Amino acid sequence: MLNSTVEISQGMTVEKEIKNYAVSFENARVAHERYLLKQQNEDLLEAVNQYLQTMKANPKMAESYYRLASLMLESGDIDLENAIEQCKTAISLAPKNSNAHLYTAYFMEKAHDYKNASVEFEKAIELAGVNSSRARLLYSTSILKRVDDKQANILNLHKFLYYMVTGVALSAIDKASIKMLYKNIKNSAVVSIYKTVGALFDSLNLTKATLKVYDRAIRKTGNSSMFYAKMGDILIRNDDCNDALMCYKKAYEGQPNDRKTLLKLATITRAYMPDAIDETIDYYTALLEFGNDLDKIYYELGHLYLKKDDSFHALVAFKLALDADENNPYYNNAIAFAYLRSNMYDDAIRHYQKAIKLNPDDKWTALVCHTLGLLYLEMKMDFQSAISSFQAGLVLDETNYELHIALADVYMVQTDLDNAIKTYCDAVAVNGDNYLAYAKMGLAVWEKGYADEAVVSFSKAIELNPDCDIAYNNLGVVYLDAFADKEEALKCFLKAIELNPNYTLAYFNAGRAYEEMHDAENAASYYQMSIDLNRLNPELSEEDIKDKIHSLFNL
Repeated sequence: MLNSTVEISQGMTVEKEIKNYAVSFENARVAHERYLLKQQNEDLLEAVNQYLQTMKANPKMAESYYRLASLMLESGDIDLENAIEQCKTAISLAPKNSNAHLYTAYFMEKAHDYKNASVEFEKAIELAGVNSSRARLLYSTSILKRVDDKQANILNLHKFLYYMVTGVALSAIDKASIKMLYKNIKNSAVVSIYKTVGALFDSLNLTKATLKVYDRAIRKTGNSSMFYAKMGDILIRNDDCNDALMCYKKAYEGQPNDRKTLLKLATITRAYMPDAIDETIDYYTALLEFGNDLDKIYYELGHLYLKKDDSFHALVAFKLALDADENNPYYNNAIAFAYLRSNMYDDAIRHYQKAIKLNPDDKWTALVCHTLGLLYLEMKMDFQSAISSFQAGLVLDETNYELHIALADVYMVQTDLDNAIKTYCDAVAVNGDNYLAYAKMGLAVWEKGYADEAVVSFSKAIELNPDCDIAYNNLGVVYLDAFADKEEALKCFLKAIELNPNYTLAYFNAGRAYEEMHDAENAASYYQMSIDLNRLNPELSEEDIKDKIHSLFNL
C-alpha cells in the first residue's frame, strides 16, 4: 500500500513538471514569435527567460537549445562559437530534429564554415522532407554568399538554382512557412492601416488626432517602438520636448538596436536637457557600439565631458576623433580648448595653429585666431604673438569687433597709445553702437593727454550704455583732474557707485572730489569705505588711502 502511494505521488510530480515545462516552452515560443514579427526587446527578454525556465525543467528538450541560442546571439549574450555548440547539444539530444540541424547550419554559415554548414543544411533538408522550404531557401542563400568568399564554381551555381527553385516551390505546402507568412501579412496589414491614417492626419496638421491614432496602434498592434518614435517626431516638431523624450525612450526600450531612435535621444537630450549630462553621455556611448560616425560621436562626447569639467576624458574623446580625421579643423579646435582647460598651453597652441591653417571658413577661423591671441596674451605673456594672431584674424574677418578691441587692448598694455587709439577707432567703424570701444578709447585719449576727446568718448559710452559704471568713473576723473570741475566729477563718481556699490576706485575718487570741495567729513567717509572694499578685493594701496585721510585732519 505504501509503495503504491509513493508511486502515485511520484507520478503526480512528474506530471506537474511536464506541465510546467510545457507551459514555459509555449510561452517562450509565443514570445519568440512576437519578437520575430515586431522586434520588441521585451518580447526577446521574455522568450529568453521562458526558454531558460524550460531547460531548467527539462534539460533534454532539444528545441529549447537552438531557439535560445538564436536569441542570445542576437542580444549579444553569446558569440557564434557558443551558439554552434548549443545547437550541437540540441542535435545530440534529438538527432532527427531538422530544425536543430538547420540552426546549426545557419550559424556555421555565419561563421564562414561553409563545408560543415553544407552538411548540416543537407541533413536538415533530408529530415524535413516536404516541409524543407526554409532550409532550402537558406541553403541557396548560403551558396550564393560563397561568390563573395571566392568559392564560386559551376557546381555551386547549379546547387544555388536547384535549392532556390525547390525552396520556392515547396513553400506552398510548407505549413510552418504558410503559418508565419499569414501572421506576417496580417500584422503588416494592421500596422500599415495605422501608419497610413496617422500620416494622413499628420499631413492635415491634426496633431491630436494623429497622436491618438498612434497611441491606439501601440495598444492594438504591439509594434510600440515604431509608433512611439512617430509620436516623438510629432511632439518634437511641436516643441513638446519632455513628452517627445519620453516617447523616444519607450521606442528605444523596445528596440535598443535602433540607431536612429538612439541618435534622436542623444541629440534632443543634449539640446533640451543641458543638465542631464550623464544621461546624454550614456546615449552617445551606446551609439559607439554601432560603429558608425565614430569620430562625430567622440567629438560630441568630448564636449559633454568638458561640460562636466572632466578635461581628461574630454581629451581622450577628442584624440579618438582626431585619430579618425586628423585634418578636421573643428576637432583640432576642440582638443586645443581641452588642452587649454588642462593648462597644457603648448599643446593647445599647436592645435589652434593647425585649425587656423586648415581654415574651413574665414569668420570661424578668425574666432580661433582671437582665442589663440588671448592665450598668448593672458597665459604666455607673449605680446607680439598675441598681436600677430589678432592681426591674422582681422585679415580673415575685418568686421570682427572683438578682434579690434583685443588688438587695441594689447597696444594699451604696451603703452602704444597711437596704435591703440587707431584700432579702437577701427572698432567703432565696425560697430558704432557698441559702448565698449568708446569707453576704452576714452582711456587711451585721456592717457595721451586729450581731455576733451576723452569727455566725448566717455559720454558716448554712457549714452550707448547708461549702466556703464566704469565710463562714469573715468569721466569723473577727467572732470576732476583736467577741468577741476569738482561738482560734475562728484556726480559721475556717485553714479558709478549707484551702479556698482562694490566699486572701490569710485569710492576713492568720490573721496578725492569731496576733499577738493573741502568737505573733510564726507571725504574721510568715502576714503574709509574704499579701504573696507579694498581689503576684500585689493586694487589700491591702503597706506596711500590712509595718508589721504590723515592729510584731511593734518594728522
